[in-house]
Amino acid sequence: MSIALPALVMQDQAQSVADGLVAALCAQVTQGREAVLDASALQQFDSSALAVVLACRRAVLALGGVFHVTGLPARAQALAKVYGVTELLG
Repeated sequence: MSIALPALVMQDQAQSVADGLVAALCAQVTQGREAVLDASALQQFDSSALAVVLACRRAVLALGGVFHVTGLPARAQALAKVYGVTELLG
């Protein structure tokens, strides 16, 4: 089961979105499941959306879990490339 990013992730929402996603993904890890973040709903975002995804990744890896991102929009992938974090997003 995946956890979905919302359609809107801008700087104003980033911290609260990250907090909720980290909690949900870490709960999956503690239940012995992989943490899968579904980004396919993401429509309006800035670079803080990448920060949210990376915060989720850090939290999951800190618990020894496996983290995957699916459905990352092309524009977000382009931003990740510009910031040099593509390899961290799998």
